[in-house]
Amino acid sequence: MKRLPIPDDVTGEEIDKDVRQELLSLPKTLAGDVARNLVMVAKLLDEDPEKAYGYSRVALRLASRVAAVREAAGFAAYAVGKYSEALAEFRAARRMTGSAELWPVMADCERGLGRPEKALAMAGEPEVQKLDRAGQVEMRLVAAGARRDMGQADAAVVTLQSPELASNAVHPWTARLRYAYADALLEVGRAGEARDWFARALEADQAGATDASDRLAELDGVQFTDVLEESEDEAEPGSAEAPGKG
Repeated sequence: MKRLPIPDDVTGEEIDKDVRQELLSLPKTLAGDVARNLVMVAKLLDEDPEKAYGYSRVALRLASRVAAVREAAGFAAYAVGKYSEALAEFRAARRMTGSAELWPVMADCERGLGRPEKALAMAGEPEVQKLDRAGQVEMRLVAAGARRDMGQADAAVVTLQSPELASNAVHPWTARLRYAYADALLEVGRAGEARDWFARALEADQAGATDASDRLAELDGVQFTDVLEESEDEAEPGSAEAPGKG
């Protein structure tokens, strides 16, 4: 079994306590190996999803009967667009735990597989009522995306209208919800309202999860100039060296 290099400062102790509890079912050395690979998945998922996927496969080979491992493998596959594989892993994790927590991302996998009708049907299933507020917002975002996939832009706007959207309170999902609503409004030609909602998304986006600032600038007709590109364009034709090098 091919192992991937893991930095010495990654001990495995960094993982969530609930995941650590799950790994207690494994022999101690094996649990440590799995934990370190899971830490690498978490560290790399956003910045280098392909590498994260590699570590997730190692963890999966080591401990496929641990729900947290199947879930991590699902998110890593999802991040690299392997939606069929991700869906299989999420289903396995759900069978092991009985939790509905993964329902929204499972529905989004259906979208990724070109089955928005299935994703929309999942939004109406009883599992949605078992989700916490954050999970229900995620499900609403997926359902609106499915509507747009199906060419139902106006329905997507309506789908996103909710108490969570109307609230002035800021939660981890607020920026993304406002952004999705702005984007949906723009698609149906309501540019003025869209601009307001992109601005509201930016206000809530403390983590930089969206490109609301860019979208606002675009709507306002602001153009950004790449200084480096401009300097290259101004270089003499036929020059063998880049400006500033001699």
